[in-house]
Amino acid sequence: MSDQLVLPRLDADSVSGDVSGDQKGAVRRRQWGAEKRSEPLSIVHPRPSRRKIILGRVAILVTVAAWTSYVISTILRELANNPNAGFRFQIETISYLVVVTFLTFSALMYLLARQGALYRFRDHSRVPRGELDRHFAGHSEGITVLVPSYAEEPQVVRATLWSAALQEFPDLKVVLLLDDPPHPADPADRARLDATRALTSEIAAALSVPAARFNAALERFRRGKRTGSGSKDELSTLIAEYEAAARWLETMAAGEQVDDHVDEFFVDLVLMGLARELRLVLLGLDAAAAQHASPPLDRMEELYLRLTWIFNASTETFERKKYASLSHEANKAMNLNAYIGLMGHSWRKETTADGVILRKVSDGGGPGVVDATDVPEPAGEPDAVLSVRDTEYLLTLDADSLLLRDYCLRLVYFLESAGNERVAVTQTPYSSFRGAPTRIERVAGATTDIQHILHQGMTYYGATFWVGANAVIRKRALEDIVEVENSGGFEIRTYIQDRTVIEDTESSIDLGQHGWTLVNYPERLSYSATPPDFGSLVVQRRRWANGGLLILPKLWVQLRRRRADRRAILFREVLLRVNYMASIAWASFGLLFLLAYPYDSRLLSPIVFLAALPYFLAMGSDLRDCGHRFSDILRIYGFNLVLLPVNLAGVLKSLQQALTGDKIPFARTPKVKDRTAAPAIYVLTPYAIVVFSLVTVWRDAQLGNWGNVAFASVNAILAAGAIRAYIGVINSAVDMFLGMLSWLYVAPRSMAVKESPVVEKTVDEVDWETILYHGDRRLNRDLRGSTDRRRRVAVR
Repeated sequence: MSDQLVLPRLDADSVSGDVSGDQKGAVRRRQWGAEKRSEPLSIVHPRPSRRKIILGRVAILVTVAAWTSYVISTILRELANNPNAGFRFQIETISYLVVVTFLTFSALMYLLARQGALYRFRDHSRVPRGELDRHFAGHSEGITVLVPSYAEEPQVVRATLWSAALQEFPDLKVVLLLDDPPHPADPADRARLDATRALTSEIAAALSVPAARFNAALERFRRGKRTGSGSKDELSTLIAEYEAAARWLETMAAGEQVDDHVDEFFVDLVLMGLARELRLVLLGLDAAAAQHASPPLDRMEELYLRLTWIFNASTETFERKKYASLSHEANKAMNLNAYIGLMGHSWRKETTADGVILRKVSDGGGPGVVDATDVPEPAGEPDAVLSVRDTEYLLTLDADSLLLRDYCLRLVYFLESAGNERVAVTQTPYSSFRGAPTRIERVAGATTDIQHILHQGMTYYGATFWVGANAVIRKRALEDIVEVENSGGFEIRTYIQDRTVIEDTESSIDLGQHGWTLVNYPERLSYSATPPDFGSLVVQRRRWANGGLLILPKLWVQLRRRRADRRAILFREVLLRVNYMASIAWASFGLLFLLAYPYDSRLLSPIVFLAALPYFLAMGSDLRDCGHRFSDILRIYGFNLVLLPVNLAGVLKSLQQALTGDKIPFARTPKVKDRTAAPAIYVLTPYAIVVFSLVTVWRDAQLGNWGNVAFASVNAILAAGAIRAYIGVINSAVDMFLGMLSWLYVAPRSMAVKESPVVEKTVDEVDWETILYHGDRRLNRDLRGSTDRRRRVAVR
């Protein structure tokens, strides 16, 4: 049986997970200043020292003290000493104080969340592997992994599906939720869609052989355990099974094509990481055999079970746009809602004039029942029944994210631990893939790694938000927040709201209103792609900046309900939540005012710099802890300068939606290997920031406002460096030229065509299926042109 799994032995480099020279040659050409480090971060964050924790407290105190000192020594003093300075100076003073206060508040919230993260990292103890195995040995609750995908590259989706399918969990089902139009006209789109559709079948076929072997091995062991006829060489048999499993993973890793750093991560951390875990078990088993010892039979059974958990995943593909009765709203939330709404029921596929619809039938299925995998509806045969199994847990996973091997085990174990009965969502905020080949991807990845720390701190104060890239969810918590509406005679169930484009943030508030909590698990177990160019980053960050202001009223409703229920509300939780949802708005407008308005130099003070200094020092320290450079704080500042128009556009879109009530379209982040062109306005504005900063330097140098000169000089230098590093001068010219063409181009006016007389339809030509299904609405359209009402009725 082992011959079915083991291919020719790998060389030492392949077993260790190194990328061969031929594979490395296929990697995209790296930019100067790209990330040199390729090894991932530690799963468990380094335990902070007592000194680091004390310095964190000092940073908070210094920030508060510096702001207070500035208000007293500068603002109040200037107002008191210049009572006749005029209305303009008073307005400038108040507005400058407001801007500085909001920016200082955001810095303070960073320090507060960071401090909470330090406490969590200090107190966290990893659950031993043996406890996980014991807990899940008799586990009966399943988990469904939902991977929403739209126009993704098949190779990207494949890695995500494999990282989910190889999760060590007793009852695992992976469902790819394809949201592409099911019948694309473009041949390239069709080929890509067909390749993506085939992924789940390919994974199922690849897993079937090892799954059969390890299931048989477990059954044989259990049979021997029951009858007492187990082999004396059971330990050596177990060793052989683990050797076969490790070799299967190593062989797969050796056959993978590595084109970039994400592929390298998949091979080294997903495939080889799991293989190394199994080889570690082998080391322990070999040591036991050498010492003439053996684990207890119960422990050996748990080790057999672990092999079945790895390879027993079921994989399926589901396409909601094949069904006319499901929502076709173009966003990730409704893609998830469509499938979640089907879970736990059986549905008969029924062909109508509008297409195939799903009609609920009695649970249990019967003859003709199929699983949730989409199958073609055979012509002339009875419609099949789609039976969608329900599970206690859901795992939502973006199609460009990868999970480490025991993500499901550890997070579900946490949910099932005492005291966590009201935790609805737990997640590990994703980290960035290391070895980014472009400068913008490296810096964007650094901000992502920083966010991992901040989200851990927000959990310490009870202010967790769902970060939609990955999360384990109790399905019954979603049932508490579901909204049901009728659309065209069909029931539409909305679990995750799509009112804004940041559906995960709004769902966090909805869950809180029903007494559920959310928790960030304090380990790095998930990674996600970072946009590799400025154009795709614009799409992502504009979406992130849109919606926070719209959700704020829901927060106040939640707080009132909690107060009515006499549940504790921490003031720090409220501050962190408000900052999370609204800080992009006030930080963007605040920075805009500082850049654009020539404030009186009397309002400037070194104390303002002192108030911001702890924030920058703490961020530099966090960047080093995440494997980045301390000097990246300057690069991140320039990065935020060039993203200023993007953030402002997202905020203005939120205000537009609040005024008009029109939902903002969901813009998916492009995940392609070629460069994505950025809109010309977002390319031109950073150049305008540089030019305006240089004008400010010249103007204020003439007036002797040296504080403004220094601030504008820093902005000009860092913004210019960011343009060169993250956008590129040549790319800027190309994007602005394309933007100008799109602005100047006017589509030719179509010639008015005189409508031909409509020939009345005979009975043989009438679309009877449409008439019987839709009635009058389609009847009037089909029989258009007839002027005799009575005749139309007769035809009907």
